[in-house]
Amino acid sequence: MATPLLVMFVLLVVLLAIGVQIGVALSLAAMAAVVIGDVPMAIFSGIFYSTFESVPLLAIPFFVIAGEIMSQGTLARVLLQFSRTLVGHMHGGLAHISVMTSLFYGALCGSAPATLAAVGGMVLPSMKEEGYPEPFSAALCAAGGALGPIIPPSIAVILFGSMSGASISDLFIAMIPGGILIAVAFMGVSYYYSRRYGYGRLAPRASWGERGRALWNAKWALLVPVIVLGGIYGGITTPTEAGGVAVVYSLFVECFITRNMTWELAGKIFMSSLRSTGMIFLIVIGALVLGQVLVYFQADAVIAGYITGITTNKYILMALFVLLFILLGCFMEVSSAILLMTPVLMPIVTAVGINPIHFGVVFVTTIVCGVITPPVGINLFMACAMTGTPFSAVCRAAGPFICAMLGVTVLIAFVPQVCLFLL
Repeated sequence: MATPLLVMFVLLVVLLAIGVQIGVALSLAAMAAVVIGDVPMAIFSGIFYSTFESVPLLAIPFFVIAGEIMSQGTLARVLLQFSRTLVGHMHGGLAHISVMTSLFYGALCGSAPATLAAVGGMVLPSMKEEGYPEPFSAALCAAGGALGPIIPPSIAVILFGSMSGASISDLFIAMIPGGILIAVAFMGVSYYYSRRYGYGRLAPRASWGERGRALWNAKWALLVPVIVLGGIYGGITTPTEAGGVAVVYSLFVECFITRNMTWELAGKIFMSSLRSTGMIFLIVIGALVLGQVLVYFQADAVIAGYITGITTNKYILMALFVLLFILLGCFMEVSSAILLMTPVLMPIVTAVGINPIHFGVVFVTTIVCGVITPPVGINLFMACAMTGTPFSAVCRAAGPFICAMLGVTVLIAFVPQVCLFLL
């Protein structure tokens, strides 16, 4: 029994180390265990059918398409201008603008790399002109991008809800306070460093008239989270239906209001969406196969028994979970970690009486921190490529932002009402 699992994990580590795509690596490692362990293929048919028949998973391509439409259209730019009128006059004003725009854009997109690409592409050149050090600018935009999967709608939350059976609607609502607190923490770090070292230039305070005009120009973008979350929380739409509404709405705005949409741009958007969706579902397939192998050899029960054998105190367990998620986030992609660990940990969560919505918020928030932690933080690498800054310098500059994000995560983990008071 132990040999197939050992081969599976060794092969998985090797494949990931040589750069094989995570979905392919998961599938190949799991199939190696299937062959060596003589696992009957029939055990996979039911789980594949029930998973891909799942309506909540249909929300993923909808939100991916909506995010692509908004990032390649005009909506991100008007959000930037609106943020500028709100916080551009403060110390580190452009840094605050980057964080606030990422917060707004996260409500449109749900992806960390996409948020970094959209906001960083607009903000980084201006930060360089205003004298911000490039490592600081790169780290800030990378951290701001982490708000994308935290502020709903979030692909990571949809995956967790689909795998755990927790209400995706409740998860969306519970993620909002933590996302806002993380954004405030990032702005606090930016203010401290900007004031202490004189980063940036102070812009004139925008008048209320300028703010009103910027708000009016951004109204179509700001209506997206209102429509999506209002429909879900008001019981009008399911998360999947809300994703469809977001696609139709964003297409309508870009085609008939801003008139930015062209056939060429539409083709580019849908091809990019197809690639992103295919990558996500390839990871889902690989994780499902690997998860079923673990269940077949009862590894999930062994892990659960080992953890509960240490302690059944839910506060100590929550501390262990946070440490585990921090470690996983350093080496694994967000979706992969959620798909692999949710089936293993949910029985423990249920047994010790931890609220599954609270656990989901802590899980997603902590694992998303991995996009800005070395050695494989995807946002760090993207920010390095966008600024030409050495990876080591960006990692050092990201340290305060990582600490700020983890500080909020610990607060959420041990004070559940911080994220649950809206439910």
